[in-house]
Amino acid sequence: MKIENKNANGMVELTETLPVSHLSNADIAPTPIKDRTWNVWHIAALWVGMSVCIPTYMLAASMISAGMNWWQSLLTILLGNVIVLIPLLLNGHAGTKYGIPFPVYARASFGIHGAHIPSLLRSLVACGWFGIQTWIGGMAIHSIISTLWAGWGQIGGGWQFMGYGLPHYTSFLIFWLINMYFVWAGTNSIKWMETLAAPFLLVTGLLLLFWASVKVGGPGVILAKSDELIQAKGERSLPDFIFKLFIPWLTAMVGFWATLSLNIPDFTRYARSQRDQAIGQGIGLLTTMPLFAFIGIAVTSATLILYGEAIWDPVVLLSRLADDYNSPFLGILVMAVLILATLSTNIAANVVSPANSISNLAPQKITFRRGGLMAGFIGILIMPWKLLGMYLTWLISYSGLLGAVGGVIVCDYLFIRRYQLNLAELYRERGEYAFSNGFNLSAVIATAAGILTALGGKLHPGISFLFDGAWFSAAIVSFGVYYMLMRAFERASPDS
Repeated sequence: MKIENKNANGMVELTETLPVSHLSNADIAPTPIKDRTWNVWHIAALWVGMSVCIPTYMLAASMISAGMNWWQSLLTILLGNVIVLIPLLLNGHAGTKYGIPFPVYARASFGIHGAHIPSLLRSLVACGWFGIQTWIGGMAIHSIISTLWAGWGQIGGGWQFMGYGLPHYTSFLIFWLINMYFVWAGTNSIKWMETLAAPFLLVTGLLLLFWASVKVGGPGVILAKSDELIQAKGERSLPDFIFKLFIPWLTAMVGFWATLSLNIPDFTRYARSQRDQAIGQGIGLLTTMPLFAFIGIAVTSATLILYGEAIWDPVVLLSRLADDYNSPFLGILVMAVLILATLSTNIAANVVSPANSISNLAPQKITFRRGGLMAGFIGILIMPWKLLGMYLTWLISYSGLLGAVGGVIVCDYLFIRRYQLNLAELYRERGEYAFSNGFNLSAVIATAAGILTALGGKLHPGISFLFDGAWFSAAIVSFGVYYMLMRAFERASPDS
């Protein structure tokens, strides 16, 4: 009996209705072809919305402080994006072709139950980033309310918890509730929010760059001043630069989007075609992030000239601008822009994945909405105001874990399955992807091997490059181990 239908673009859908079970519900079932409506601009706008955010603005700051100059930091950012675009396109291909979210896609390589391992690893990271971004957005709301109401900062008296008072935590909660609204409204609301936010955010960033150029006398003056942002100055040999500066930061840059490189099917499942998802991702990612990082460098360099100090935090800078121009309206406007930028990043990058992954744990009981709400509460419990101080360590550490997962999944789809999945079997308890009690031990072993390889770089200075380049070392090892184990299993199978 034929249970799959393929259209002229090679996109596959089921012709049978899946029963609600512990492997499926309406949210993680394959998206029908008629509902795959995202075009090139929708996909590109998704990446614009995610890339235009405060962490992107401040990313190059850490690179320059560590010893890079402005063009080296931008080149590192661009190269990192080019590298991470490869798994983004490969994994995105599966989402577009079969209309499946990441937790279901992972069943092909890890097994119907083993898929919880990569999806929850990715979700844990997303919850951490959700908390960080929500805290940043909350502080922008705090600034707006403080501008409108002079007594806002006095609420709660002198009560503090971990260095922050009641107004800070109330602002955090307000922004948290805004995020939860979009979880409740569903994926279509996210699509339109990203589409509307993207051009507005780009224009705002370009206006900020224009302001900085006019105030200090042109881009040339700004870039000449950028060398003063370097804190770790001194001559470096080429090997020292590569292994102690470039590789760790390239790894951190790849780690910035390592999460999305796994769960990109959560979005490309709605794309109209492979062309739309591929071109949309390339346009959105490879242009927006380097541009916004450059704006961060340029504007911060301008602050050295204008204020005699480097102001890397755009919230602080924009608040100061509002004071300089004696314009509360300007302060409210710029903070509203920051809130929109943070919201567009947070919803797409840090809510959709854990919502789907948590729903996949118990589809009969947990919908996308409930999964998103649970992820939101986890984002509070991780105390994001404490994570902001561990930026580089956070990026490198988790990117190594996700590199190991990515190596397995890409190897499976590209070389083992050769872009071919049995869609109906992904939702069957005793089907093709059941493996051993629902777990593909080859994937589990390969992932563990990748993670241990990356962590092994901490054992001796001579192999520290394994941890400094955690995403690369973990991905390469897990890829190779998985391929060898799966081929060995095929040769040992009596049906081969």
